[in-house]
Amino acid sequence: MAEPVNRIRCLVVDDEKVARDIISSYLEQIPQMEIVASCSSAMEAFDIIHRQSVDLVFLDINMPGLSGLSFARSLNKDIRVIFTTAHREYAIEGFELRALDYLLKPISFERFFEAVNRYFEIAKSPVQVISATENTETEKSFFVKADRKMVRVVLDEVTYIESLKDYLKIHAKEGVVITRETISNIEARLPRSKFMRIHRSYIVAIEAISSYTHEYIEVADMMLPISRSYKQEISERLGN
Repeated sequence: MAEPVNRIRCLVVDDEKVARDIISSYLEQIPQMEIVASCSSAMEAFDIIHRQSVDLVFLDINMPGLSGLSFARSLNKDIRVIFTTAHREYAIEGFELRALDYLLKPISFERFFEAVNRYFEIAKSPVQVISATENTETEKSFFVKADRKMVRVVLDEVTYIESLKDYLKIHAKEGVVITRETISNIEARLPRSKFMRIHRSYIVAIEAISSYTHEYIEVADMMLPISRSYKQEISERLGN
């Protein structure tokens, strides 16, 4: 007998019916997603959220009355948001509100599916997202704020990530990206199959490891320390 599916309760908010219909049609292709309601305004969505349980909101930004950004600020931190908009200029504000993703219209199903997978990664749900029509690989990149703009970080290019108080240095094959972020938040956005925490200040790309001991891991000609609390997990994952 198949195990019951833990459904994620979704709210679609957009003043354009065509846009709501597209998002809804995408959600219907993913068995784990349940559409609680489709709303034409933030005020209508506000009423729904106070009457029903919602896990994830697909939210337009530029709407009459209460904007999507203002609505997002009012939400409980347990409710996740994915912005869906035609306006690129609001991206930085969107990410500053801890949005899971920022989708620019027209939105392809592939790009939409990447955003949904991000929800499951960050929420650390035990459910694996499987599309009814395809099995898409998890995200290959993500954006961080650096130099007053959103910069794309390609996962396969990252060698290790270093925490410096309130900042992170993301070391990649083509250079270093510095962003104001915590290492715990960035760790939650990384696929566990490709990255490993080795210290309170370091995350390494598993494929970038050239050698290791019980005390250090060598990555990109750097010897990075292994903290005591991570030794057991590292030993198990690297097969020693």
